[in-house]
Amino acid sequence: MEKFRFLTSGESHGKCLTAIIEGVPAGFRIKTSIINEELARRQAGYGRGGRMKIEHDTVEIKSGVRFGKSTGAPICLEIKNKDYENWQDVMNTEHLDYPAQDVIKKIEEKSFTTVRPGHADYAGAIKYKLSDLRDVLERSSARKTAIEVAVGSVAKQILREFGIMGFSHVIQIGNVKLDFYPKTYTLIKEKAEKSDVRCADDLTADRMRNAIDEAAEAGDTLGGKFEVIFGNLPIGLGSYVHWDKMIDGRLAQAIMSIPAVKAVEIGAGVDAAYLKGSQMHDELFVKNKTVYRNTNNAGGIEGGMTNGETLIIKGTMKAIPTMRKALATIDINNFNPASAHFERSDTCAVPACAVVAEARAAIILVDALLSKLGGDSLEEIKARYEF
Repeated sequence: MEKFRFLTSGESHGKCLTAIIEGVPAGFRIKTSIINEELARRQAGYGRGGRMKIEHDTVEIKSGVRFGKSTGAPICLEIKNKDYENWQDVMNTEHLDYPAQDVIKKIEEKSFTTVRPGHADYAGAIKYKLSDLRDVLERSSARKTAIEVAVGSVAKQILREFGIMGFSHVIQIGNVKLDFYPKTYTLIKEKAEKSDVRCADDLTADRMRNAIDEAAEAGDTLGGKFEVIFGNLPIGLGSYVHWDKMIDGRLAQAIMSIPAVKAVEIGAGVDAAYLKGSQMHDELFVKNKTVYRNTNNAGGIEGGMTNGETLIIKGTMKAIPTMRKALATIDINNFNPASAHFERSDTCAVPACAVVAEARAAIILVDALLSKLGGDSLEEIKARYEF
């Protein structure tokens, strides 16, 4: 049984985004329609920018699936960038010996050397010896998370075969926080999926939209906080024997590396600093030979392993650094003072970031599950799994 892993390629305004996934056993139902639903969830959300009006992301499965089921071979996914038709000259992959004047003009119009604070521009230009920051922007852009959501959808479809389901919701945008939670995860999910800010409380959602509108009018942007929840996980995903096998560390790395995420918490998270040991740790009880807990401050993970409780992850996303309200910066050509380059952007992308975090979490969880169970086919794996 191979490790579930993937590689992606593609640029923000290039021809397409692609991914190759290894380690998917044979026999799993993989539906294009479900992947497309996930892609639509990523594109939705109050405060998204003009790019979402151009792109209506759909995936094409190029290989590794036959008649709707995985074959055990690598799976190739592709999402075409519809905006590429407007960028063909600028993002041409071929060397141009004698470009026409109109082509040169287009390339120059899209090239820039003024660093955008908060982006990968400055460090990327120094690291890769690049003189045009367009080369940094194109791959460092959060546009690449579209193909990651597609990979995450494949992972989620595998997890569903074992009754493992997950969702996300937004708990803060700017200084507007969600204080009222519906009583059950089912209600939270239902209300969040119907909300354009992925918030489970209507009044809080209204305040979030107002905050986004105010930021947009000021040419500014907003960050926030989201929660990712997965239920019905088996005990023992991950391990305590090595630091890089601990499931909380792997989940934290996967979500922390989403563009603009600056903090990741498990369970009580930063609030654990305020709790005494007697308040923090989840006591165990037994009823009818079934172990249960009345609290879940650990967020479903103890000692680097899932403990059978609901997995709860929180992520904090900073305000998007591309904004009409220009920040002070430098020009990398001459290091003179300048105003930051502005590229079409969102005012707030916290709801979309939550969907990306769902996908990233699912990828880590499915790898841990398949590694624990082993097997080259769904039939073989299910024979080893205790429901």
